[in-house]
Amino acid sequence: MLLLLGLCLGLPLCAGSQDRLAPALELEEARRWDDTLEQVGRRVPRQVRLLQRLKTKPLMTEFSVKSTIISRYAFTTVSCRMLNRASEDQEVEFQMQIPAAAFITNFTMLIGDKVYHGEITEKEKKGGDRVKEERNKTTEDNREKGTETFRASLVIPSKDKAVFLLSYEELLQRRLGKYEHIISVRPQQLVGRLTVEVNILEKSGIASLEVLPLHNSRQKGTGRGEDDSGAPPSTVINQNETSAKVIFKPGVIQQARIAQNGVLGDFIIRYDVNREQSIGDIQVLNGYFVHYFAPKDLPPLPKNVVFVLDSSASMVGTKLRQTKDALFTILHDLRPQDRFSIIGFSNRIKVWKDHLVSVTPDNIRDGKVYIHHMSPTGGTDINGALQRGIRLLNNYVAHNDIEDRSVSLIIFLTDGKPTVGETHTIKILDNTKEAARSKICIFTIGIGNDVDFRLLEKLSLENCGLTRRVHEEEDARSQLIGFYDEIRTPLLSDIRIDYPPSLVEHVTKTLFPNYFNGSEIIIAGKLVNRKMDQLHVEVIASNSKKFVILKTDVPVEPQKVGNDVTGSSRPKGDGKEDPNHIERLWSYLTMKELLSSWLQSDNEQEKERLRQKAQALAVNYHFLTPFTSMKLKKSAIQTERLEDNYGTSAAIGPETVMQSLQGADMQPGPALKRPYNPRIKISKTSADGDPHFVVDFPLSHLTVCFNIDGQPGDILRLVSDHRDSGVTVNGELIGAPAPPNGHKKQRTYFRTITILVNKPERSYLEITPNRVILDGGDRLVLPCNQSVVVGSQGLEVSVSANANVTVTIQGTIAFVILIHLYKKPAPYQRNHLGFYISNSKGLSSNCHGLLGQFLNQDANLTEEPARLSKNLTDLPLPQADERSETVLKVKGHRVPVVWKQRKIYNGEEEIDCWFAKNNAAKLIDGEYNDYLASHPFDTETTFGLGIPRGL
Repeated sequence: MLLLLGLCLGLPLCAGSQDRLAPALELEEARRWDDTLEQVGRRVPRQVRLLQRLKTKPLMTEFSVKSTIISRYAFTTVSCRMLNRASEDQEVEFQMQIPAAAFITNFTMLIGDKVYHGEITEKEKKGGDRVKEERNKTTEDNREKGTETFRASLVIPSKDKAVFLLSYEELLQRRLGKYEHIISVRPQQLVGRLTVEVNILEKSGIASLEVLPLHNSRQKGTGRGEDDSGAPPSTVINQNETSAKVIFKPGVIQQARIAQNGVLGDFIIRYDVNREQSIGDIQVLNGYFVHYFAPKDLPPLPKNVVFVLDSSASMVGTKLRQTKDALFTILHDLRPQDRFSIIGFSNRIKVWKDHLVSVTPDNIRDGKVYIHHMSPTGGTDINGALQRGIRLLNNYVAHNDIEDRSVSLIIFLTDGKPTVGETHTIKILDNTKEAARSKICIFTIGIGNDVDFRLLEKLSLENCGLTRRVHEEEDARSQLIGFYDEIRTPLLSDIRIDYPPSLVEHVTKTLFPNYFNGSEIIIAGKLVNRKMDQLHVEVIASNSKKFVILKTDVPVEPQKVGNDVTGSSRPKGDGKEDPNHIERLWSYLTMKELLSSWLQSDNEQEKERLRQKAQALAVNYHFLTPFTSMKLKKSAIQTERLEDNYGTSAAIGPETVMQSLQGADMQPGPALKRPYNPRIKISKTSADGDPHFVVDFPLSHLTVCFNIDGQPGDILRLVSDHRDSGVTVNGELIGAPAPPNGHKKQRTYFRTITILVNKPERSYLEITPNRVILDGGDRLVLPCNQSVVVGSQGLEVSVSANANVTVTIQGTIAFVILIHLYKKPAPYQRNHLGFYISNSKGLSSNCHGLLGQFLNQDANLTEEPARLSKNLTDLPLPQADERSETVLKVKGHRVPVVWKQRKIYNGEEEIDCWFAKNNAAKLIDGEYNDYLASHPFDTETTFGLGIPRGL
């Protein structure tokens, strides 16, 4: 099998240690085989015709993209299925353009019955034993253009199938009052099933939404829409106040009308959200917060702007003509309170006016005349032009008594590299930074393919600006005007946003030089106290003639994972669940700031510190960055009908498909011939439903039950045996309103069961109704809608599709987690889990927890007058006129109980039990709060080595 993976991102990839690949050798052999066939064909013309028929191009049977955008943070998963119809093995390439600002989080390939998944690891400084990579030489061009092209190639065996799965994440930036989400639809051929689905969920409400015509200017193709305006044909939009679903599903005929070569173009969605509070929108989820700040209805700040334009010989023709046209429009857009000047540069610096002038009709006319007469000649003195522009602005501010506060900007445009004067990049950057002194923001524009875009990028980064690249084949005029429109209206300067340092930590950048109308400032961080009910926020900034100070206590309404905020982004029962999008957003912003700081730093020790910090964060959150690489590992997982299981269902995230398949060091479990019977008979000892707890005492033939009324978000300790067997089980609660005529105000259910196994090796299990995450060194995500068995180091996890998950540890401990799903849930219903202990032989006598404390214990009943039978079902029921009390004795406790019937096993079996009232206050050791864990994998216990407290 040939496996070539060429990522245009420059990713080192490696195969699993048990299946080393030699792609170059196999590729050469394949080519020699093709040459042999062609030689035979020349001798036998009929064979040539036969080979031509058989050697058909691999067919793409499905191309699907699904994006879920939650509060501006987008999760995108791409699924592509290929079929080799030929009678010989064939090479196929998968490619996908993704936004340059996005981070790839996973890549997985399925070839026949073999599975290869990508693992994000630290990038080695020196090349190791890795698979040979193919680099795309145009990567930098694509990146500067706003995209990266991901490429992967492999050989598909004859008559076999392959599936490619790619996931990436990005934070949408607000520009010109809109968020823009772009999905590349370029499958390179007509596809039988082509689907693009975008789900948008915005808590503050969707103010506007539009789907643009397919856009195909990024690369040459035959894409042409049937209409010049409006959404592409076959697009369906469903929208309400806070959510929207957009589906683009063209048939083959419709695709052919757009582009017969399969290059349909970019599917673009633009939208904006409602904004009410001037101080912004703060959202909280599971200990993380995000603050969106985008004030409106403020008077604009005056601008002091110098246009620095390249007029060297390389600007001849279209580039200079479109630049001039754009500047004519921009000059007319200046406001009366603005000041401006113009500099043209080649090997000489030509200044229109040696001072900034006011915006008057005469000055605008003279400026246009000066620009019109610019002619391309000479070299490129970038350093001299920047120094002259900065000097103009500094002189104006120093020698004029400016009554209004203003912002000073340089708009710098060039198409080349420095060739005259100072040509060393580092020196140019140092000179510019020293002259600007953080008081002047530099916005750079690079035109054409020969520009030193890295220099322009660093100039903007180090001087509070932005950078754009315009390619020669594109409409430079409209792009220049669009870029200027983003910065044409500064509303605030010197912005500082403060939060109480005792309440927040690890906060992203809080100081911003300017805020432009139509943009947005985003800050994220962690809350020190998850249960806080409000957060004090102060915003200090300058606006025109005054300082703006905003202070307020923002109510914090914690959202819990699984509530309607995240759940409504897709139909229920699709087998997937949203991650903590605010935590992902925080990690994304933090990573971007670390990369930016690393790029700007000239200190080697500081750069290394930033590199290590960024690398650790990227590995933890599975981000592919310049400091991480993606290794390709062969999985040992075995499933039935693999090609069917990972088709469209693989693209229904928003989560990264992540490591949805097993790592190479995991040992395969037994092949799953038939799914486990969901009605498996197990111990009665369980916590299920609201939650209702049941404890079975087999020696005494007694069953005891009790309820725990917790709060949504509480994490309960169910089994705590970390010190002995190394096993800990915790369960996190989710809330739901009570059904009509219910006696409770709310109900709680288990939304997550977490299991920590510490022996012989540490493994983490997180189980939800939709997926199982197993992290034992290699991260593995198993959907609960597919039956599968995996095992490693004495740990076995068995998933019976949409029924239950069985976890077996060392053959002596077994837990069964029942999955409760609702096809059409009522408002008071929630998908949830039930926890059952099937085998507890391996747990120690020191085991504790709400259930664990009763394992390996005995109990008995007494009654006044005593009429006790060994068989529970033979016990006489208390009569109405009797005042005797039945008392349960267990672990030294004397607990009044009453007889009750309770349903378990998803309601399939009804049992008799003795019920302990009042939240089991007298039955369990200690109090309810003693069983609250601080996090899902918390192993601490209030009760030491299982010694009951309060006896």
